Amino acid sequence: MDGAGGKGRDLGERLTTLSPGMAIPYGGDRLARVSPELAGAFQPGDRLIVLQDSGTLLHVPGAQQAIAAEAVGRAQAAFARMGEVSDDQITAFFDAFAHRLADEDAWGAIAAANAADVAAARQRGRSTTRLAVSPAMRADMIAGLRAWRDSAPARGRVIEAVDHAGWRVEQVSAPLGVVAFVFEGRPNVFADATGVLRAGNTVVFRIGSDALGTARAIVTEALDPAIAAAGLPPGAAVLVDSAEHAAGWAMFADPRLGLAVARGSGPAVTQLGGIARQAGVPVSLHGTGGAWIAADASADPERLFAAVFHSLDRKVCNTLNVFCVTRDAAQDLVPVFLAALDQAGERGGHGVKLHVVEGDEAFLPDAWRQARVQVARAEGVRDEAKVDILSEADLGREWEWEQTPEVTLKVVADLDEAVGLFNRYSPQFAASLISADPQAHARFYATINAPFVGDGFTRWVDGQYALNKPELGLSNWEFGRLFARGGVLAGDGVFTVRARVSQDDIHLDRGGVPPPARPA
Repeated sequence: MDGAGGKGRDLGERLTTLSPGMAIPYGGDRLARVSPELAGAFQPGDRLIVLQDSGTLLHVPGAQQAIAAEAVGRAQAAFARMGEVSDDQITAFFDAFAHRLADEDAWGAIAAANAADVAAARQRGRSTTRLAVSPAMRADMIAGLRAWRDSAPARGRVIEAVDHAGWRVEQVSAPLGVVAFVFEGRPNVFADATGVLRAGNTVVFRIGSDALGTARAIVTEALDPAIAAAGLPPGAAVLVDSAEHAAGWAMFADPRLGLAVARGSGPAVTQLGGIARQAGVPVSLHGTGGAWIAADASADPERLFAAVFHSLDRKVCNTLNVFCVTRDAAQDLVPVFLAALDQAGERGGHGVKLHVVEGDEAFLPDAWRQARVQVARAEGVRDEAKVDILSEADLGREWEWEQTPEVTLKVVADLDEAVGLFNRYSPQFAASLISADPQAHARFYATINAPFVGDGFTRWVDGQYALNKPELGLSNWEFGRLFARGGVLAGDGVFTVRARVSQDDIHLDRGGVPPPARPA
């Protein structure tokens, strides 16, 4: 019932039917019940994935299982041959991929496919903010691929060496294996995902249904030609060509994976992470974002204005989501915050939407509390109140906006309360403190549970922008801190470590026994 597709002994009979009300054990001592709809849809050859933390029953039709298993199998077969591929060939792949994206004919076909995806998404009332390709997105994709082209080979680095009398041990970086991605409809992530090839890995990915047409065009016009031109094994980068969520579930349940990376909406990413974990696959997850900024009475108003304004240029995971200001500074700094919001709204051309925690609305001027705004939503422009009241428990909600910046305001007693609210309600992702007090910054950094902490705008949280490395994913700490790596996952960060020994003294012996005489 696990939906896994790897090798192993078959110790039980096959599940071929489900009946309404059938009890399915999970979590060791709990039961989930099969719905009539699930029972009616389940056919021989299908798989049932049971999430052990929630009892959610996920139906994977046999056809979707086959698509995912075939894609992972191709990537696994390619990985078995990557040891024969030179670093120069990998370099040539990134160069060829970038060249194809820069080619006007190839890009024209990709852009046409993307335009069709965008039109279809709009018809369904879906957000297209991250879906539509642009000259800037194209340039970033090309720049990212060329950055991997020009980067030092990631395989075979000696991480540590220990010299002993007569022998030496080296800890050497080595490829991890097949890396699986599921990500939202952002075509640029498609190119980022191939960064794992720099370290000798292979990749299999599923993109959201909104961008599947764009992905197919990128494969046809750029990716597959680049793999062939560089002489990489077929399957080094494989698209799971399915619009069904079940294909992603089946892929993440495959124990042949070395790493599973999920980017997208919070619940979907949480679900995918649970599938991979119970299959024994390590995960890198980023499902919710939204950065927080806090400010105290020592904050420079100009610095605060700039931090807020520059953190709202567009809606992505590191966009400002919540602003906390200490009560003793609210009278002076809330007007600065509101002015920055208005300027950000004017830049987008659709005003701004503010949410304020109940009880803090008294810090807003009447003009704001009474105003209306034309909010650009995915389903169209809507007339709404400029300010809404929400409960403290809703501080963790990430606002997904189109052209109308949307932010929450919370007035706090002190910075410790701001940190406490962040640690309790936020996805524990990115936080910034605007303060002129060095001790406040030291305490903020020491107590806030975030992998990304700054003292200005929040949009710096990006692998390519901050570290000059195209990111494969960003990880928050919502599901716990990360073991032995940072929150930015880059292609050269996906590796394992092998130990290699070189022995000069042929008579090393753990027991100190002298060598016997060699027979004549």
